[in-house]
Amino acid sequence: MRIDKFLKVSRLIKRRTLAKEVASQGRITVNGNKAKAGTEVSPGDEIAIRFGSKLVTVQVNEINDTTKKEASNSMYTVIKEEPLS
Repeated sequence: MRIDKFLKVSRLIKRRTLAKEVASQGRITVNGNKAKAGTEVSPGDEIAIRFGSKLVTVQVNEINDTTKKEASNSMYTVIKEEPLS
């Protein structure tokens, strides 16, 4: 699944267009490599996203095309959340 769609379905980022924008700005890495909106992710991948003044690192648990709001957080596990200086 493309990273922009994964971020939207998992509700890490609310809109797919915003996820594409964040990726094009170079604020997302997958397994240590800069990711574009079309980068494919699969279970076990580690995604780091820079949100303003913090860096959130998550691990992909599962890939679903659609999910309910309550089940969306089972798609990933937050590894760490750290402030940027």
